Amino acid sequence: MTVHPPVAGHCDELQDALTAFRASAHITERWGARLASVLSGGGRLLAAGNGGSAAQAQHLTAEIVGRYRDDRPPFSAIALHADTSATTAIANDYGVHEVFARQVRAHGRPGDVLVLLSTSGASANLLSAADAARAAGVRVWALTGPAPNPLTAGCDEALCVAAPAAATVQELHLVAVHMVCAAFDAALERGVRRGADGHGGDRAHG
Repeated sequence: MTVHPPVAGHCDELQDALTAFRASAHITERWGARLASVLSGGGRLLAAGNGGSAAQAQHLTAEIVGRYRDDRPPFSAIALHADTSATTAIANDYGVHEVFARQVRAHGRPGDVLVLLSTSGASANLLSAADAARAAGVRVWALTGPAPNPLTAGCDEALCVAAPAAATVQELHLVAVHMVCAAFDAALERGVRRGADGHGGDRAHG
């Protein structure tokens, strides 16, 4: 493993991790296309994380409800940690491990998607959320740090960042978020074109 100086070396570490991460581009493309199918069909995206990963999850939902680049209709996406009244009430009454799982059981419907972000892949509240989602028929995707980790075993599909520092993992999670959003918009645009050409509607099947 290459050892980098502590400050300027952060860029070198990020560049090393990004080079390896490029091999995962096909996963973000598949996720974006699947999200376009689910959300354009009336489904919902749920997302959650802790700390910096909470910020990344909220970034994802903001891009879906608002927009990534070009103007388009809004779609349903909820960052579970952003409801502070619900999370604190649930933590107080049921325990911290339930703060996301209970919301998943409330908001998730079969066919929806839950995205969980974690640098460690070992957060108890995210593992509980994954279990609740799968029991409800909600598809679970995870963005984590290095594999193996418990969250990758508890989800339907994971994109793992092979980087030793949590900061680098989070930075590449943001790259992944933007790649998913780009793929999401591209899939929507393909659907619109197919509809205009008389070759189908604005949702994919799969």
